[in-house]
Amino acid sequence: MKNIVIAGGGVLGSQIAFQAAYCGFDVTIWLRSPESITRTQPKIDHLKEVYESTIHLMATPEGKTPINWARGIAEFGDFDEEKCLKAVERAYNTLKLEVDMQKAVADADLIVESMAENVADKIAFYEKLAPLMPEKTILVTNSSTLLPSQFAEHTGRPEKYLSLHFANTIWRNNVAEVMAQDKTDKHYFDQVMEFAKNIRMIPLPVHKEKAGYLLNSMLVPLIFSGLDLFVNGVSDPESIDKAWQLGTGAPKGPFGILDIVGLTTAYNIVLLYANIPAAASLYNFKGMKETLEKYIGEGKLGTASGEGFYKYN
Repeated sequence: MKNIVIAGGGVLGSQIAFQAAYCGFDVTIWLRSPESITRTQPKIDHLKEVYESTIHLMATPEGKTPINWARGIAEFGDFDEEKCLKAVERAYNTLKLEVDMQKAVADADLIVESMAENVADKIAFYEKLAPLMPEKTILVTNSSTLLPSQFAEHTGRPEKYLSLHFANTIWRNNVAEVMAQDKTDKHYFDQVMEFAKNIRMIPLPVHKEKAGYLLNSMLVPLIFSGLDLFVNGVSDPESIDKAWQLGTGAPKGPFGILDIVGLTTAYNIVLLYANIPAAASLYNFKGMKETLEKYIGEGKLGTASGEGFYKYN
């Protein structure tokens, strides 16, 4: 694989694109409109700064600790500060933003769909994309909650379609979950596993299709539990986060995680689970929906906007 296309320039889409470009791939981010470019370019600018500051930190004694070392940037025993900084420059200078879908995917070896968790929008995207992809192209979804089998028939190439899910801050949390659906050919599954390795991820095979994969199957209940405590008036976000952090040693609590994930993504996930009877009986999804709508309406989208449940400089 050489030419990689990321469909969507959100929090994870921009991270996947920058990481792949950092690792030497030719990367294009496809965006819906020129307005999307104005929202995505600042994310790319910020990632350049984050990678550079992380690399500088890794070159110090403080940086050579487990909590500060970014495994997606370099192995501990194979770190060259100058080489890594050059890779960041290369990534930043070669990464392309494109609104013409046909032009963006014309020579794509791999397309990573990283759009909002909206079934209708994803189906519309796949049906528009299907006739434009070269025969060689493998298509993956980064969906965190939706199953690939829901969309396989709309892709025009179900045997080359599967899931490739990343954790947030992928240069540090370098885990990639690779999940097939019933019609995925194992040859393409193996190729995606290899691609994940080549962008410095640790690929984890998911042998049985499961909403939430491995990570989010454990993470989503944590987030819902935190939100449920808040919207039911049990406590405030900061206290809930501290309970989790101090009680488990975790670096962030559910609301700190929500700000990183983005409140719009969280809102879409709430809507999805609210329609599952078994889940709806456990949590106050109505209260979560109203709370997230309020925050989103006030422009408090998380770290990307400078404020969510917390304020950021």
